[in-house]
Amino acid sequence: MALFCAGSSIAHQIVFIPGVVIVLGAKVLSSVITGEPYLSAAYAVMMSYWEVVLHFLLFLTMIHCMFRGKSYRSMGLLWAGSSIAQQIVFIPGVVNIVQKCVPPLEEYSLLVVACMGSHPAFSRPRELPIIPADKVATEQKRSLLYHPVDLILFVVLDCPLDTCFTYIYQYEDPVAFPKMLVYLFYALPLLAVFIYGLRTPGCTWMLDWTIFFAGAIAQTQWCHIGGSLHSRTSFTYRVPTDKWLTAMILNRLYVGAPIVLAIQCHISPTFCMPTVPKGETNLEKDN
Repeated sequence: MALFCAGSSIAHQIVFIPGVVIVLGAKVLSSVITGEPYLSAAYAVMMSYWEVVLHFLLFLTMIHCMFRGKSYRSMGLLWAGSSIAQQIVFIPGVVNIVQKCVPPLEEYSLLVVACMGSHPAFSRPRELPIIPADKVATEQKRSLLYHPVDLILFVVLDCPLDTCFTYIYQYEDPVAFPKMLVYLFYALPLLAVFIYGLRTPGCTWMLDWTIFFAGAIAQTQWCHIGGSLHSRTSFTYRVPTDKWLTAMILNRLYVGAPIVLAIQCHISPTFCMPTVPKGETNLEKDN
């Protein structure tokens, strides 16, 4: 009976999640035709591509993991970060740019669903890999200079160089007000916290939040880069032809740093493991 219920639940998920994506796609098309013209803007078009392709693949992968009895925590966090970032940029953008249009209730409901979906993943204890206590203690005693990847990320995540300000004023879109709000009130605090996590051993929350943040930045940068190159974007706000290569490299570096940080924490979680109390490692016990 239990196997029948489990199979029924999995079958329900297999039918339900793709159905939701198809319905949302139809809703977007009908909304463009019947009364939500902002969905035909360049940013919204890129957002729809991301929703239909990447989120759909994440849904299918999570269904596969459910069917196999594997953990889908990381993919759920990636989806939650991407969905939340998508809505908190899109909704203020509609209100700010198209002031006569009010986002429908569905847009707010998608934000609520994404927040509700991320809560179980963050509240459930993570299954940490089994690493010998001696290795954890040795790794956490090493200086940041012995972690070259972490040292690079430490610099990249907070880089107050003159070239950064030059890039912002000469190459970036000056009207990206909603995106800047997200970066200032959402991304910047997390970057500061990640710098602390790279400096302080035993921050197990880095394993979850780096994935969440990587999904958020990947989604926003996809829409930002794609929107700046899209034919529906006004010529004034497109990337200048002579600055195209510089803009693409810098934007890809910006999206690459959080992704590399998440991969680094996933591949080498030793530094993020709980700190071993003094005197409890095998080497100290032998002595």
